[in-house]
Amino acid sequence: MNENSELIPFRVDVPQADVDDLHRRLDGTRWPHPVPGRGDATDFSRGTPLAYLTRLADHWREGFDWRAQETALNKYEQFTTVVDGQTFHVVHVRSANPDATPLLLCHGWPGSFVEYQGLIPLLTGDFHLVVPSLPGFGFSTPLSGTGWELARTTEAYAEIMTRLGYERFGAHGTDIGSGVVGRLGAVHPERVLGTHIACDSQMLSLVGEKFPFPEGLSEDEIAQIEEVRTRGAADRGYYELQNHRPDTIGPALVDSPAGQLAWIAEKFKAWTSGAFATPEEAVDRDQLLANISLYWFTRSGASSAQFYYEAEHSGLNWIAPSDVPAGWAVFGTHPLMRRVLDPSHAIGHWSEFTQGGHFPAMEEPELLATDLRTFFGGLA
Repeated sequence: MNENSELIPFRVDVPQADVDDLHRRLDGTRWPHPVPGRGDATDFSRGTPLAYLTRLADHWREGFDWRAQETALNKYEQFTTVVDGQTFHVVHVRSANPDATPLLLCHGWPGSFVEYQGLIPLLTGDFHLVVPSLPGFGFSTPLSGTGWELARTTEAYAEIMTRLGYERFGAHGTDIGSGVVGRLGAVHPERVLGTHIACDSQMLSLVGEKFPFPEGLSEDEIAQIEEVRTRGAADRGYYELQNHRPDTIGPALVDSPAGQLAWIAEKFKAWTSGAFATPEEAVDRDQLLANISLYWFTRSGASSAQFYYEAEHSGLNWIAPSDVPAGWAVFGTHPLMRRVLDPSHAIGHWSEFTQGGHFPAMEEPELLATDLRTFFGGLA
């Protein structure tokens, strides 16, 4: 690539004026009129309930310490580098073990490098860790232009690993990150030791769209899958909007912290373990707000939505088969997961957990860390 490949040291340091502006906007939020009968802070049936949202916003304004979060995030080496004209932010944590395996950790939406905070210290004994931010996410902003989709991002991540001196590496991902990981294995099999994907039971909602119905399902099993698909369809409003009209929702997310808060908090309720009534019961409240604050301070509520549009119009499938050793870890699983997603047992390493959901690094970091060590340890 004909460009400067320099790795520029980076520290998170949000200007105080931006923090003050966030507080001012939260103080001046123009809240909707309460709807009688909608006062339950745990009723997410119509989205983020106002009673919960105002409570979370109050904590964001009064109890949340962004500077303490900055200190925690700056504990690890970070840098920015330009690949294909786009600035990428990367966290790089070197293991004290000289024989450690390089491991790429790939986040999705509405996550960020923040979601790996609790996982990193559990892995540094076995892995050199590299955590890039997707183009248009976090400090991988602003976008350099259109066209940042799965294939281009995959090549950029491969280049980042080259710049760090890692010719061979493992890769783990969730959500969008799982698409990047799978494609890395497909197009760079000589470099990828293994691919490890974490997902949750909502993957069943893609049966009939991204995955075929397997043969031999009973009527009851088909009914169970249809139930998951029905729930998934009710949750696709964000997906269709970001796939097709990201410029419409973008200004609202960038201008209103309450809007950005509701947009992401709802997903942390819908996609975490169903055992919890609110997002902050499933994940640490301040880590959730650190993640949302990152979207706010970098204006990536708008730019991250562009990735969906680019992916939808790229013609690429999210799933890229390869011969690289593959591992899957399913959190908050469903009895039909493997029957549907891996009916031939082609995936060599398959783990299922009743706990957790879409954000395992935040919800169940110990379980995820153990599964990563088991999978990649078996490839050594």
